[in-house]
Amino acid sequence: MTPRSPSVNEELRRRSRERILEATVDLVGVRGYEATTLGDIAERAGVARGLVSYYFDGKRKLLQAAVHRLMHLTLAEALEREPRAEDGEERLARAIDAILGLAVARPTLMRTHMAGILQAEGFVRCEEQQRLAFLLRDTMVRYGSEDVDRDYPLLRALLMGAVVGVLLPGAPMPMARLRAELFHRYGLAWGRGMPPDGGPPGGML
Repeated sequence: MTPRSPSVNEELRRRSRERILEATVDLVGVRGYEATTLGDIAERAGVARGLVSYYFDGKRKLLQAAVHRLMHLTLAEALEREPRAEDGEERLARAIDAILGLAVARPTLMRTHMAGILQAEGFVRCEEQQRLAFLLRDTMVRYGSEDVDRDYPLLRALLMGAVVGVLLPGAPMPMARLRAELFHRYGLAWGRGMPPDGGPPGGML
C-alpha cells in the first residue's frame, strides 16, 4: 500500500479538525456546555476521542475555537454575499448584523461562549479567533479608520457588549435597539446591511 503524501495527511487532519469544531457548535447549541462531553463531540464528528484532546487543550478552549470559527464563517459570508460591497459603511453594517444575528439565531451557544470568556482563563487567541480578527480589522480599515489598532478593539468590545445585551437572562435588550445604537455611533443608515423587519425603533433612521 502506497503511503499517503504529506499534503493528503494534512488535508485529512484539516477535515477532522473542522468536523470536531462543527460537532461542538451543534451539540453545545442544543444541549448546553455541561451536558456535552468530549466523547459526545468525538462521536458526532466521527473521530477517535483521543483526537479531540490532541487538537484542543480542554473543552473550554475547544468551544471558543468552535464559536470563533462559526463567527468567522458567518462574517465572511455576510461580507462577500451578492451584491458584493467594497463600500466601507456597507461592510461594517453587514459585520454588525452578522454578529448580532448569531446572538439571535444561536442564543444557547453564544451565551455559553460569552460566559466562558468571562471566566478565569478568559479570552483565548486561537487560530480561529485570528481569522475573525483579521476580517473585523479589515472592515475597520475599509470603513476609513485612521487608527485601526485603537478602533478595532473598540468595535470588538461594542459587539461583545451588544451580544451580552441581547442574551442577558431576565433583562434582554431588543436586538433592533442595540443595532440602532451601533449604527448611530458609526453613522450608518438603518437600511444598510440586513435591517430587521419593522423599521428602526423610535423613529431612528
